[in-house]
Amino acid sequence: MDIQTLIIGFAVLILKLGVVLAVLLTAAAYLVLFERKFLGRLQIRYGPNRAGPYGLLQPFADTIKMITKEDIVPAEADRAIFLYAPAVVGITALLMFSVVPFGPDLTLFGHEVKMVVVDLNVGILFAFALSSLSVYGITLGGWASNSKYSLLGGIRGAAQMISYELSLGLAIIPVVMRAGSFSLVDIVNAQAGLWYVVTEPVAFVIFFISAMAESKRIPFDLPEAENELGAGFHTEYSGMRFGLFFLGEYVAMQVLGGLIAVFFLGGWQGPLLPGPVWLALKIFLACLVMVWIRGTLPRLRYDQLMNLGWKVLVPISLVNVIVTGARLLW
Repeated sequence: MDIQTLIIGFAVLILKLGVVLAVLLTAAAYLVLFERKFLGRLQIRYGPNRAGPYGLLQPFADTIKMITKEDIVPAEADRAIFLYAPAVVGITALLMFSVVPFGPDLTLFGHEVKMVVVDLNVGILFAFALSSLSVYGITLGGWASNSKYSLLGGIRGAAQMISYELSLGLAIIPVVMRAGSFSLVDIVNAQAGLWYVVTEPVAFVIFFISAMAESKRIPFDLPEAENELGAGFHTEYSGMRFGLFFLGEYVAMQVLGGLIAVFFLGGWQGPLLPGPVWLALKIFLACLVMVWIRGTLPRLRYDQLMNLGWKVLVPISLVNVIVTGARLLW
């Protein structure tokens, strides 16, 4: 491989990283605005409508507000861990999207360019490893605050994410069995004839419910539970560090929506429109359903949350793995 090819490959990689980061962060900001306006309509009230026409500049106003707020560290907190815990949540969510393919391969200046930041042959394991790491940000943030309410929220978050990651992973096994690969690109290509949401509807439902619990969305937002814990694991946070927790949540919504699209909805595949547009539409559809559920269902009790994960989703997903294996052998 000559030096010119290396330079071009590195430049393309940096370009893809920049585009993905810019799109994810911008979309996360406007996903907050969309959620606030959509919930407002569901509850027969106005959403944000003051900053700019139709409230379209509200994300910029929120960002300025977060940046200019005082960054407070409690006197008895573990300062180093307290300061860096929010970054763990945001960084792991952003890195997960690096293995999500957003279009078919292109030829640029005579070189083949893959429409994915990095195509790993163990892409699923990479995504789930990062998803598991995000629990450290929540747990350490709650513990380092030296507040019993924050600590309770952090412990709840850890228990919830561990519980639902099991059903999340088991729901993917039938997809891997059908595609015969851990690469997300191969999984998308394997759905050229028929999407897995048709052949594996049970796995799709389990994965979607587990993804909502993984991202701590209502009715699974027990780590926050503001009616009990103040604000949960981020009670003692202020300023942009408080904002980083929510940035991580809304980026995680998009990433999990992207994984839902890749595993069950054919990824970037679709007629007429370009591949990235199809992927964006499917991610938006998944986020829309998550927001709609938030505006519809009440929060579960903690025992109901754990019972659903361990006594319902895990057994059903195990049975689904066995049934899928039997169907493939037959």
